[in-house]
Amino acid sequence: MKMLFDFFPLILFFGAYKFYGIYAATAVAIAASVGQVLWVWVRTRKTETTHLVTLFVIVIFGGMTLVFRDDTFIKWKPSIVNWIFAVIVIGSHFIGNKTVIERLLGTKLSMPGAIWTKVNFSWGIFFLISGLLNMYVAFYYRPELPEAVRTDFWVNFKVFGLLGLTLAFSVIQMMLIAKHITTKDSED
Repeated sequence: MKMLFDFFPLILFFGAYKFYGIYAATAVAIAASVGQVLWVWVRTRKTETTHLVTLFVIVIFGGMTLVFRDDTFIKWKPSIVNWIFAVIVIGSHFIGNKTVIERLLGTKLSMPGAIWTKVNFSWGIFFLISGLLNMYVAFYYRPELPEAVRTDFWVNFKVFGLLGLTLAFSVIQMMLIAKHITTKDSED
């Protein structure tokens, strides 16, 4: 259920785009992101870093899309978010004694430090590449096509392509680290 909630703004963006176009979809995504952060805050009195980063970027880039009536800004948004996550994840190798991924999952999974480092670095590279892929599809893929067709292709890639890549990468990561995970029983 949490995963569905995390993708709530993306789902609404896609639906609004299909019925009303990119500008309405952008406004809906901004509103949905604000609603998402407020909902979590009201229920838990906490906020999630991923929701806050996404909210900040969508308000800035989505706002510029709406003010200037130029979808270039919203097309930058997934890359900016992914690159912020890449900097945070890779930067955590140099700050503190645990990586970000270990801080997030360390209470649920127990693995050797070297494996946490590899997993963290892999996610950082994944976020970097995801941002680059978004830029390629948004601005360089099939430039001979009409702009409306290219935007439609980008929206589909953003919703299904990037989401599919993230899910596939997550499954691959879990398969690779499964043999390194220890349980309380195996530690005793």
